[in-house]
Amino acid sequence: MNFGTDGGAHSRNRLAGIVFVVVLHIALIYGLVTGLARKAVELLPAPIETRIIEELAPPVDEPPPPTPEFEPPPPPFVPPPDIVIATPPVPTQAITQTTRVKPPPAPPPPPPRRAERIAPRIDLQGSPRACREPSYPSASERLGEQGTSAISLLIGEDGKVRSTRIDASSGHERLDDAAIRAFSRCKFFVGTIDGKPEASWFSIRYKWVVPN
Repeated sequence: MNFGTDGGAHSRNRLAGIVFVVVLHIALIYGLVTGLARKAVELLPAPIETRIIEELAPPVDEPPPPTPEFEPPPPPFVPPPDIVIATPPVPTQAITQTTRVKPPPAPPPPPPRRAERIAPRIDLQGSPRACREPSYPSASERLGEQGTSAISLLIGEDGKVRSTRIDASSGHERLDDAAIRAFSRCKFFVGTIDGKPEASWFSIRYKWVVPN
């Protein structure tokens, strides 16, 4: 007897039946989930409700309401401008007193500037040999002539004597001449005016005394 072959066929049939049952349950569950049952219920027609509706009367045309009459608004109130009339000031009679003050006198003009003069003088170092004290004339010494000779010498711009004169005589011509000759040999510093050399007079008084 071949039991092995019959047992295998029976097992396959049993397995197929189990698979079919499982598939069927899965299909039912899927249908419930997806709402197939609800769709089947919704396909049924809804019950018909009947209601008595009141008879409606036709609308009556009412006349339009009258147009309201609007009064025009009053004009806006504009206040009049403030007009200020300036009154002219009352003239006052002011008494003004004018005092005339004499201007101070102009200061006197400055005195004219005096030129700076420097008189000529003997240059003793420049002429130590030539410029010596006048020698007493022998005749005047014998006669005892004496006195004071006041003489002047005009010193040129080069320092040399240009002219001589006797301002006051000693009373003896020999004494006056001796004084002029002696001082004419001297060398002089030239006199100046405001620093410029200019010819000017050199005056000297020499007293004659008879030597003992």
